[in-house]
Amino acid sequence: MRSYTGQLSDNQPIRRNLAEKQKQLRDLKETLAAMKPHTSPSLKESVQRRIRELEVEIRTAPRDEKPGNRDKAPRQERPRRAPRRAHHAETFGE
Repeated sequence: MRSYTGQLSDNQPIRRNLAEKQKQLRDLKETLAAMKPHTSPSLKESVQRRIRELEVEIRTAPRDEKPGNRDKAPRQERPRRAPRRAHHAETFGE
């Protein structure tokens, strides 16, 4: 089955926000620490390279992306309506 242009399965990098990048960085550091001594050097190097890339991305992230600096959009409140209980009393014979 063929994919169409712009489909997520295309060879495109996955866009991650700052929190997801920080989580991925923690996971990769744990993975690197858990690697056995006989793990291939190329695998270790690729994980270390990705860790370095993520650290640079996090350091150079725009300030407005950092959590806590974002202002949430004001939430529009609707007036609450009265609960409907008439049918409930009839159903249970109250």
